[in-house]
Amino acid sequence: MQNNILKLKRRMLIILIGVVVASVILIGHTAYIQFVQGEELQMKAYGQQSSERTVTASRGTIYDRSGENILAQSSTVETVTVNPVNIAVENKEKVARILADVFELDYDKILKRVSKNSSIETIVKRVEKEKTDELRKWMQANNIYSGINIDEDTKRFYPEASLASHIIGFCGSDNQGLDGIEAKYNDILTGQNGSISKMIDAKGNNFGEEGENYQEPTTGNDLVLTIDKNIQAIVEKYLEDACIDNVCTDGGNVIMMDPRNGDILAMATYPFYDLNHPYEVTNPELKQVWDLLDQAQKSESLQGMWRNKAIADTYEPGSTFKLVTTAASLEEGIAETDRAGAYCCTGGIEIAGVRIKCWRYYRPHGSESLREALMNSCNPVFIGLGQKIGVEKYYDYLEKFGFLKKTGIDLYGEAKSIFLTEEKVGPVELATISFGQRFEVTPIQMITMVSTIANKGMYVQPRLVRQIKNSETGEMKEIEPIFGEQVISEETAGNVLSMMTSVVGEGTGKNAKVLGYNVGGKTGTSEDGVNTNKYVTSFIGVAPTDNPQVTILVTLYNPTGEGGHQGGAWGILTTQQNYEKFLIFYSKNID
Repeated sequence: MQNNILKLKRRMLIILIGVVVASVILIGHTAYIQFVQGEELQMKAYGQQSSERTVTASRGTIYDRSGENILAQSSTVETVTVNPVNIAVENKEKVARILADVFELDYDKILKRVSKNSSIETIVKRVEKEKTDELRKWMQANNIYSGINIDEDTKRFYPEASLASHIIGFCGSDNQGLDGIEAKYNDILTGQNGSISKMIDAKGNNFGEEGENYQEPTTGNDLVLTIDKNIQAIVEKYLEDACIDNVCTDGGNVIMMDPRNGDILAMATYPFYDLNHPYEVTNPELKQVWDLLDQAQKSESLQGMWRNKAIADTYEPGSTFKLVTTAASLEEGIAETDRAGAYCCTGGIEIAGVRIKCWRYYRPHGSESLREALMNSCNPVFIGLGQKIGVEKYYDYLEKFGFLKKTGIDLYGEAKSIFLTEEKVGPVELATISFGQRFEVTPIQMITMVSTIANKGMYVQPRLVRQIKNSETGEMKEIEPIFGEQVISEETAGNVLSMMTSVVGEGTGKNAKVLGYNVGGKTGTSEDGVNTNKYVTSFIGVAPTDNPQVTILVTLYNPTGEGGHQGGAWGILTTQQNYEKFLIFYSKNID
């Protein structure tokens, strides 16, 4: 009897200990869930009980300098999503079928999405309202609404198609800026996305009576560029004509700039491309073999089409660079503008045992002043001036004019110039630099150099954006011009402009004369690489030279037409036909 009682007590004790242990474990696990996993589980529960859809914000609008002409804007489109758990089983095939038919999608793939055990699936993004209206009519006719969402969205649109394509750039499928201004100012143009959220029960049905909560998106800020739509259109038209007429196998570019503040009035690279269809190739020959290319080749071809040669490519400037040697010589007091017979061209000059010819070696220019040497584009004169300036001082001027650094223009992809380091420059290297060969610069650096001369000798940084408009307040933020140091004196700058006027009036650039305007300029021809048998021909100009308001650089790459590749032969012809339009329009429309 006593033994039975003891056995019973032991069992009760064991049971009690088990209960206590179990209670401790349960309490401990509950505490772990509450205090350790509590936040995580709460978030999971919220995720299962809520449904949220993003409402994409509109990007800011991009205007030309007038603030009225739209170059890029966001148009309203719609995005279709589904909540699979909200769609009745008997309706899933019907819903998948109508979605596939309306939006021309694969039925089997859509059925898989509609049948998933998930809260939301995206069916199609950024489609026109005509398409979604078809879906709305079907939903109404079949009385099926649950689980199908049609939300407002935005899509980037470029009203002028290819105008200023290499400046503006374009956006990807997620409205992210991928190139040009769209990429450089993406953070400013991008708005704040909104959302549509609601609470749902375990079956995916609406929970409670609150309905959907709509958080309105915030539109991105607007940009006002320095580009003038009309000038850009004129530049593009005649650049295209020049490239086609002169059979320029590697295209061309034009930059127009206001030297008083650095405003880029036009910047064009040919061939252009359609911003609304940036992945469609424009080269007819490339189109024919496009399907035969692998992905890497296609990507390389597209990158080339989008490439802004005005800032991303370097070239030998040729004789247009003689303006730098001229300015430095005058500023250093080692030359005078009009001293008759100061120089004598014998057809060439010997430097460190190397004879370098004048381009007109077969009929030397003979006795010349500096003005006449620039008019004749006489190499030996500028080689001699370069030797007098010396390497150290010449490189000082390269630095001051901005050739040893990027200009800082507000676009991605700006290239660096290619010069020998100062310590590696000997007499022959200095000689070739003095007349513009055996080094490379970018077109944007060249237009900045001549704009510095036109701006009374003060460096001015090129820019493409002049104002930012706050989409919420309408407040306009002015982007102030950036000026650098006084590179040359106002007197020296005036003398260089006077000589440039003579180049156009009587020298190699005489085809650029415009009745009623003092136009100054300089022609240039150079090899595109070593032993390539390709050439770059260019013209750089200022107008009017007595009160500069515009500078221009025209560059054609490998012209192979009947007109040849000499800068004075073809480049100015293009400018001659249209410079007056540029100048008259500019004087009437640019503030």
